[in-house]
Amino acid sequence: MPERLPKAIDYSLCNWSALTRYLADGNVPIDNNAAENSIRPLAVGRKNWLFVGSLQAGERAASILSLIESAKLNGHDPWAYLKDVFERLPTLLNKDLATLLPHNWQPLSKLPATKPDTASA
Repeated sequence: MPERLPKAIDYSLCNWSALTRYLADGNVPIDNNAAENSIRPLAVGRKNWLFVGSLQAGERAASILSLIESAKLNGHDPWAYLKDVFERLPTLLNKDLATLLPHNWQPLSKLPATKPDTASA
């Protein structure tokens, strides 16, 4: 028996409850393809972002990318979401910040946000 097989079997047995959760609840997907597909663009760009500038800049970029992906997962246009959030942040009270999280967000206006015209720049 290959030496890694016992480790794999042990891992499966120790995590059996989590590995079979989808059998008890039909809403739980059998795989994590949705998560894998959502992070694929980030994984592809990983080497490009090694030179984002600094550790702090990397953390900020990760926060923005996380908000963009969360907005997409909640059915929002990321551009409209970020535009609205950045416009509302300066006047929002701290106690109301949770209303701007992607799963709570409701746009103030139903007008579509327009992306800047990059062709004329």
